[in-house]
Amino acid sequence: MTTLRLRPEETADVEPIRRVVAAAYDRPDAGAPPEVGLVDALRDSDAWLPDLSMVAEWGGEVVGYALLSRVRIDSGGWPALTLGPVAVAPHRQGIGLGTSVVQAVLDAATEFGERLVVVLGDPAFYHRFGFEPAARFRLTSPWSGLGDPWQALVLPPEVAGAPAPPGGEVVFPPTWSRV
Repeated sequence: MTTLRLRPEETADVEPIRRVVAAAYDRPDAGAPPEVGLVDALRDSDAWLPDLSMVAEWGGEVVGYALLSRVRIDSGGWPALTLGPVAVAPHRQGIGLGTSVVQAVLDAATEFGERLVVVLGDPAFYHRFGFEPAARFRLTSPWSGLGDPWQALVLPPEVAGAPAPPGGEVVFPPTWSRV
């Protein structure tokens, strides 16, 4: 019986993660996907949160990946997270591994007391986690003009009565300008 295991990334996972991200974002008419370099660059930045880099193992093989890294909202420097890249090896897509690894990393963020996650992605996929158009939260970014794919999720407060995150421009680390 093959089992799914969701866990934080370990040092030995770097190469398997590169392979999964490269395969998931492969474009035959282009070189190496920029998402591979993004993950490597984030590991070497202040935005890196090692406990929020999650892998999905299927039968001992790393086949899925989801990463949350640090961003800030310019109004007061409020800390937030951005989700991505999210990747599943092509030979394991369509069986719920992407959903599982994203839910695992969001659960971990909630446990650590994080309050806000933004993502640029397919609303049909991210809606299942509670993401909504970021415009509803008055959040802007370089991707705001894309409409509904620019999304946000307010995580359950760790303490009742926690203030709602402020609106404003979401500031990404320079590493993100490569994507």
